[in-house]
This record gives sequence, structure tokens and C-alpha cells, in this order.
Amino acid sequence: MMGSNKPIDSCTNRPGERWFGTMKGSLVMFLLLALLGFAKGLREGECEVCIELLKRLEKSLDPGLKDKPAHIEEKFKEMCKDTKKAEHRFCYYIGGLEESATSIVSEMSKPMSWGLPAEKICERLKKKDAQMCELRYEKTIDLNNVELKKLRVRDLKKILSDWDEICEGCIEKTEFIKKIEELKPKYMRGEL
Repeated sequence: MMGSNKPIDSCTNRPGERWFGTMKGSLVMFLLLALLGFAKGLREGECEVCIELLKRLEKSLDPGLKDKPAHIEEKFKEMCKDTKKAEHRFCYYIGGLEESATSIVSEMSKPMSWGLPAEKICERLKKKDAQMCELRYEKTIDLNNVELKKLRVRDLKKILSDWDEICEGCIEKTEFIKKIEELKPKYMRGEL
């Protein structure tokens, strides 16, 4: 082997395997990058407003026109007229409302016309504007079946806010719980 003119591969230290060694290294690198790209998908519960709204939109589309971006955009703007809270905010961000500052509705309608699922569309929209996936539906708290001690302070504040009440000087969690317990009979008469 001393007289061999074949180049020595730096990966395998064997003569003549240079192409195969670099090919193997490239394949490993490609697989690692693919796995990293795959791992960047949406987490559980992320983009809940986007996903829910797009799934409803998809169900409302005329079967023969599901592949027409213009039809999808028209239906979306029509749907946005009746939205409230987080869904209304999503419509504003994407451009489904007349008062929207920008419009990226086509970034949603084109992939939907190709048959891309709502989760993947929302993942793409998140890359354009991350605040779309920060929107959450308000959680309703069933005061008859919940233990107030297990709730977070922000949830206790939300209960008081929903009742248009404030807890003056409340700092501790126990103070918020005490205030809610005092007001429960006033706001939950029929439910108790």
C-alpha cells in the first residue's frame, strides 16, 4: 500500500474511500438538519386560535371551490365579521378585517387551497408573525366545581374582573380567595 496513488480519506484513513466518506458525512448532516427542522413544529396548545378558526373555515368552504384561494379569502373575511375577542384579534393580524393594517390572507389561502392542514398553515403564519400563535381562548372557570386554592392569582383576578369587582389592597392569594367567597352569593345566586 505504500506505493498506492489513491488519495487517503481523512474520515476513514483508508485509500480510495474519500467520495464515500464525504457522502456518508453529508447524509448524516442532512438527517440532523432534517430532525432539527422537524422538531421546530408547533407545541401542544400553541396557535389554538389560529388552528380552530382555520378548521372552522375549512369546514365552511364549498366543496367544489376548496382549491380556489379567492373563494377561501372571501369566506375568511365573511367569517371574521362575526368574530370576537381572540379570534377577532387573529383576523386583524392576518388582514381579514377592513381595519387591518396589513394583509397576509394569501399566506393562509394558498396553502389551504393546496390541502395543507390547519396546523401546518399556522406554523407558516407563525414564521411571518409570532404574535398570531400567542393568542389564547379565555378559559371559563366553573366556580361550583373548582377549588379556589388550586387556582393561580391571575385566575382569581379574572373571576373578580368578570364580575366587575376589584380587591382593594389584596396582595396574598388568600385575600383574593376571601373576596371571591364574599361575593359568590351575589353573583352566583341561581347556581348555588
